[in-house]
Amino acid sequence: MKVLKLSAQGLPQSWISLEEAVTHYAAGDVRWELGARIALFRGGHNALTGAQSQIPVSSIIGTRGAPGINPFELTPSLTNSKLFTRDRNVCAYCGGHFHEHDLTREHIVPVARQGLNHWMNVVTACRACNHRKGPRTPEQAHMPLLYAPYVPSLWEDFILRNRRILADQMEFLMAHVPKSSRLLS
Repeated sequence: MKVLKLSAQGLPQSWISLEEAVTHYAAGDVRWELGARIALFRGGHNALTGAQSQIPVSSIIGTRGAPGINPFELTPSLTNSKLFTRDRNVCAYCGGHFHEHDLTREHIVPVARQGLNHWMNVVTACRACNHRKGPRTPEQAHMPLLYAPYVPSLWEDFILRNRRILADQMEFLMAHVPKSSRLLS
């Protein structure tokens, strides 16, 4: 289980472990919190009062300090897992829905033709379509794209990074996803 760490201004910073979140609470770095309490850490007992220290951890925390990232200058890292999720496991050529192990990263302009490995030049393809297209462009192979590639926003990237997002974390992230996002449909 991960905690969504935000800047004090509400920009996603990282997915952190429960233990990392407790460190932020103990250091006084948590400025605000949202979502459900997902853990309660118990510490030692006070010698004078006998009370046990406790740190409740929320699923979303806003921490002090300036954001370390500018959301408008960020290009998310490209991985097959994130690509397949962005494209909803749908082949860009035949429209079939496949399990992740039956999919490939397809370069629209092939690497053999100096095509780059970036979000705007890759789509999800089933193995059969990728093989059929080969080192040609979609036009040359007479295989038109069924959807256009796009670069995920910061908010989409945080959704694409984590497979086990809690409902309140997903609600928070989805509220900030661009209206044109494929994750909304």
